[in-house]
Amino acid sequence: MDLTEKISNIMTANVHYVSKDDELFKALRLIRNHKIRHLPVVDGSQIVGIISSSDLNRLTFGGLFSGTDPDEEGILQMLSISQVMTSKVRTVSSDSTIKEVAEIFAREEFHALPVADRDGKLAGIVTTTDVIKYILEKHTTWVF
Repeated sequence: MDLTEKISNIMTANVHYVSKDDELFKALRLIRNHKIRHLPVVDGSQIVGIISSSDLNRLTFGGLFSGTDPDEEGILQMLSISQVMTSKVRTVSSDSTIKEVAEIFAREEFHALPVADRDGKLAGIVTTTDVIKYILEKHTTWVF
């Protein structure tokens, strides 16, 4: 296993994301429809935050029910993505190594990191699941 391998080899490049000006309901719909847990938030093409399924579940009954009831819609209309997202987002570059990212996950207890290109634009996302799958693939014959 080569932990100096670049995360560009394990990250999701075609990442779902929202704009800071999008409605909060769009974030909820993307997370539920695509069964993902994290969405980078952009302003233009620059990464300005991240929003998670946990952030949304705190506002709704999303952790209990798969539908959206009228009360949830009211809450989602009252708040904006900018109010709910984590705005001091940590990013990594696509040149970062798997080891560097794993150390950030372990030290800072993040579960996902947006990946920025040299200009700070969104290039992808890397998650703890990506790192775990990489390690398992390199240490076992179990294939996902």
